[in-house]
Amino acid sequence: MYENFTDSFSPPMINGESLKSVKVTKSLGVFLDSSLTLERQISSVVSAGFFHLRNIKKLHPFLPHDSLATLMHAFVSSRIDYCNALYIGLPLKLIHRLQLIQNSAARVVKNVSRFNHITPVLLELHWLPMQRRITFKVLVLVFKALNGLGPNYLQHLLTPYVPARPLRSLHGLLLRVPRMRMKIGERSFSFCAATSWNALLINIRISPSLSTFKSSLKTFLFNGVFNLS
Repeated sequence: MYENFTDSFSPPMINGESLKSVKVTKSLGVFLDSSLTLERQISSVVSAGFFHLRNIKKLHPFLPHDSLATLMHAFVSSRIDYCNALYIGLPLKLIHRLQLIQNSAARVVKNVSRFNHITPVLLELHWLPMQRRITFKVLVLVFKALNGLGPNYLQHLLTPYVPARPLRSLHGLLLRVPRMRMKIGERSFSFCAATSWNALLINIRISPSLSTFKSSLKTFLFNGVFNLS
């Protein structure tokens, strides 16, 4: 029975051409695996990040702090931030691998030992940790979509929350959180975007411009992660 099922299976086709099934493919520089675990992508970013980090570390005796920070942003931070909205909802063990790169980069820039606690270093550099950097990117995409600054397909994934009866929340620009039948559905953009957006203060959601939103959002996330008043 299984053999007949396998023999009768037909691969998907587009314009008469059969689509070949692959375990991993690359699109716009991002590795996408068949299960969308993004493990191959994370491994690629980690490998490249530490490669550049080791080279920059060799320049530490010859460059001032500002130059080191510029190199870190150009060769390390830019890599871990590239398309990082895809990482939302991933297991923390994968995000932790990216956090290790950022921690190492911060220690090189500030010239502190790997035995030093990293929180004061990130605080001094004013760097958001990886989990919050991902949330920042997603929320910027949400703001753009809701204000006509982003692609229409993202706007279609966001549904304004309309309460059954008039409430103050009606004027808070909240989003409806879709119900997911499976846990993996909570990794979707529509779910993560809505839950993260609704957690923002109303004055951030109604920011008059993108630049104001970004500034207020970073302050909000930064104060939250470092417990600042």
